[in-house]
Amino acid sequence: MMAVTADQIVTAAIHHLNDHPTASMAELAEAAGVSRATLHRHFSSRDDLLVALGRRALERWQQAQDAVGLTAAAQENDQDRLRGTLRDLLTALVEVADEHGFALTDHAMAVHPDLLRRSDELEEREIALFAAAQRAGVLRAELPVRWISNTWYGLLVAVRESLRRGDVARRDMAGLLVDAFFNGAGR
Repeated sequence: MMAVTADQIVTAAIHHLNDHPTASMAELAEAAGVSRATLHRHFSSRDDLLVALGRRALERWQQAQDAVGLTAAAQENDQDRLRGTLRDLLTALVEVADEHGFALTDHAMAVHPDLLRRSDELEEREIALFAAAQRAGVLRAELPVRWISNTWYGLLVAVRESLRRGDVARRDMAGLLVDAFFNGAGR
């Protein structure tokens, strides 16, 4: 039998917690296919496991931002580049919806100082992109940039919930999300 890694446990736990947010360590061990003793060797408490999940979620969020060149695009005034970066970021976030959804909704993210600080930093990067898109006329300038950020957040929670419940096929989600975002906040 092959040993299960902490990374494999984190993956299984995120998927299980997205469906069962109050799952116990015993239930998480079962979902990961390990004994409680093995789970506790990797994570001494549920809080330790949640922090690891939060770190993974933030990692995936930043990877999505970096993959689309968010920081560079936020320095531009090119409408096509900004529109494309927003579209590509939404699509990338659908791909990591399980992890990113955890970062958007789990209580651990709001109470652990390091996770909260990092989450705020990543959100600020997106807000800089939204502000650049507003200045370039891609997004509506009369909307408060924080409203756009909160709308983006709400749409991403809807993605995670729609996928979790099976309301929308994963293959259709990016198109629906991009359409909803640009038809609500776009020019």
